[in-house]
Amino acid sequence: MSTPATTTVPAPAHSTSQARRAAIGSFVGAVVDWYDFLLYGIVAALVFNSQFFPNVSPAAGTLAALATFGVGFLFRPLGGLVFGHYGDRLGRKRMLILTVILMGGATALIGLLPTYAEIGVWAPILLVTLRAVQGFAVGGEWGGAALMAVESAPRGRRAFYSSGVQVGYGVGLILATGSVSLLSYWLSDADFTAWGWRLPFLFSVVLVLVALKIRSSLEESPEFVAAVEHGDRKPARPPILKALKRHPGAFVTIIAMRLAELFTMYIVTTFALSYSTGYLDLSRDLFLHIGLLVGAISCITIPLFAFLADTLGRRRVYITGAIVGMLTAFPFFIALQVGSILWIVVFAVALANLAHDMVVSVQQPIFAELFGTAYRYSGAGVGYQVASVIGGGFTPFIAAALVDFYGGSWTPVAIYLASGCLLSALGAAWMLRKRGA
Repeated sequence: MSTPATTTVPAPAHSTSQARRAAIGSFVGAVVDWYDFLLYGIVAALVFNSQFFPNVSPAAGTLAALATFGVGFLFRPLGGLVFGHYGDRLGRKRMLILTVILMGGATALIGLLPTYAEIGVWAPILLVTLRAVQGFAVGGEWGGAALMAVESAPRGRRAFYSSGVQVGYGVGLILATGSVSLLSYWLSDADFTAWGWRLPFLFSVVLVLVALKIRSSLEESPEFVAAVEHGDRKPARPPILKALKRHPGAFVTIIAMRLAELFTMYIVTTFALSYSTGYLDLSRDLFLHIGLLVGAISCITIPLFAFLADTLGRRRVYITGAIVGMLTAFPFFIALQVGSILWIVVFAVALANLAHDMVVSVQQPIFAELFGTAYRYSGAGVGYQVASVIGGGFTPFIAAALVDFYGGSWTPVAIYLASGCLLSALGAAWMLRKRGA
């Protein structure tokens, strides 16, 4: 198993009941944050081009809408830095409550936002601002949720207990895609475009209230409490500086190891939705249903792969997933081109539920253990979110721009996807071999 980064305090005792509560609290909050964050991407691919960017060509409107999707990622490192700083000083629990409130509030306000036809240029400005708030909130979410689960889990079962953070992504994807899919089925295209898209954003308020109730009852993580008791809570300088000084290579490692995850998921769930409807005349409902399918399967595959990682080793599980993503990139786009629904679904599941789910199932303990307890929220959180900007935020935009530049050809996007997975596999092979995982 992985050898933890240098710690300054003795390892605390872990209660099984506390570990379970921490896992549930991390999972529920992750559901809310990812529902809100992913919902934006789905609706941006379908509606925002006409509602907020109507005075440009359809292709330019789609690019503009997907660019606003990427804005959220630009603010994720800032969220990771701010929440990480205070999470290392004040505790994980307080920050997890704040991230849910911020995310839910911004999402509900998007649902109430006037369109370009109603307030002109202020509509896209406010949309981008609220998307930035979403990014800031989710930037602090992963670090806190992952650390609360990892630091409360028994050693030897850290991947399994923290896998709920990533299962929360799958459930959030199900809820976001399912709500849009149901409304798309019940409403006419005109009604959905005019007002129906707002309802899933407003529903976020209900999810936030549930998450707040659960997270408010959590205990602080045992490792953070132990750090406080041993006087290791308030380093002389900001925790992020300590993390950078002691483990500079860890940030590069995290970026490399997240490419496979980010490329596979956002190309399947966001880019393919706009590409298949805009260039291939496939049904809008196809990728909405695929999103539901891969989200449902991930609720089984992520904890399963995490269990296998705890048993067989994280390195084997991770590298296998990255290689599957590399090998599946071209077959996925070939299936899209020929319009074979069966093979589109098969390769989408291979990318999202084999490649993606294998690599994310082990990320929480791997990334957390790269840093000491006193600066772990800052180090792991900021590293994770910087990787989100580089590898995830503008992936749909870059993919759409490549297709537009090459006259509708999907080949550059397939190369982009396969290359990212290869880099992740090589990065993991080097780092995890070195650490003996």
